[in-house]
Amino acid sequence: MRSSVAVVGTGYVGLTTGACLAHLGHEVTCVDIDPGKIDRLNRADIHILEDGLEELVVEGLRSGRLRFTTDTAAAVAGRSFVCLCVPSPQADDGSADLSFIRTAAAEMGPHLDPGAVVINKSTVPVGSTDVVAEALGREDVSVVSNPEFLREGSAVHDFLHPDRVVIGADDEAAAMKMVSLYVGLTAPIVVTDPASAELIKYASNAFLAAKLSFINEVADLARALGANIDDVVLGVGSDPRIGRNHLQPGPGWGGSCLPKDTRAMLHMAAGADQPMDLLEAVIAVNEARFDRTAARLAELAGGSLDGVRVAVWGLAFKGGTNDLRSSPSLAVLERVVAAGAEVVAHDPAVDAGAEVLAGVTVVDDPYEACAGAQVLAVLTDWQSFRNLDLDRVVSVMAAPRLLDARNLLDPQTVERCGFQAVRLDG
Repeated sequence: MRSSVAVVGTGYVGLTTGACLAHLGHEVTCVDIDPGKIDRLNRADIHILEDGLEELVVEGLRSGRLRFTTDTAAAVAGRSFVCLCVPSPQADDGSADLSFIRTAAAEMGPHLDPGAVVINKSTVPVGSTDVVAEALGREDVSVVSNPEFLREGSAVHDFLHPDRVVIGADDEAAAMKMVSLYVGLTAPIVVTDPASAELIKYASNAFLAAKLSFINEVADLARALGANIDDVVLGVGSDPRIGRNHLQPGPGWGGSCLPKDTRAMLHMAAGADQPMDLLEAVIAVNEARFDRTAARLAELAGGSLDGVRVAVWGLAFKGGTNDLRSSPSLAVLERVVAAGAEVVAHDPAVDAGAEVLAGVTVVDDPYEACAGAQVLAVLTDWQSFRNLDLDRVVSVMAAPRLLDARNLLDPQTVERCGFQAVRLDG
């Protein structure tokens, strides 16, 4: 059944949501306060690197089912559904800042049709549906929680092939309307109350963070005991109660969601006077991981990074995206630069000359980044790095030292080329 939908916010979640809903046959208007961004989107000039997203935007524009505007009143008027996809950044105290959501709700409130369903898709604390309802100032519309579970790099696939759809509503009629929005998708639909839906999102991200911190500590233990971490991950992850997802060791976890969501969850727990010692430890382990990765680089360089030229492959928080927010690579490089190193980096999704971090020079060629370097660090899991000529890398480096913090490169090839070190756990 075709519905009319407005999407407020054209960031990562909003643009993916709008394009995918249009693909499912709905009439979608996306609104944003940035005129430049809207102009680019109307020309299908996509600012987000996401597999399949540009194609869906082009498809939506050509079919007429997808439109972009800066006019909030016109975008939401007459719409059956309005998706709130505006930022909820981390405040200084760790809580989620709801000011953008309040402002957006207050602006669109007077223009909603009676019976409209306002959908919280932003990751927001428990109780936020009430915050939105108050800001809307309308008793004749419904507010529901419908958290997104989109992984950067595979967001389009995740939206169209979800593991589950979570709907939190106090109004049964609004919940049933929401179900109709996802006709065509095959996935379990969890219908619950708003508080539970909001907590599901935070609990999911906190658990994923816990898995990552755990496997990073196991990788360190594997190194100390002479065990093969790849085999350990395979053996542990083959247990269906655990699974292999988020069991890949690395330099630490980051991105736009896990850091802020885990801290927001701690803030909610403190407000409820509920200790969460495990989650606090998960975050502490991750911060220590950044320190350990930088220390491993210093160890490779002979004990100090002062005056050392360090080559880096990877700046984005994960391969397949151009998102630098809370990137583990940048967290490690902050420590490397502070230790006195000269850093030259390459990332397939970051333009040469980009100012990503003071003390880091970005180049557009991975071999250029390695020229004269005394150590090379692989910090992002771009699959294209697997295909680079490591013999050529060795030939241009001042010393063949490698820290593969993503365990990405083939160990036998690395050894054959004569690198001094191989992996974060090696």
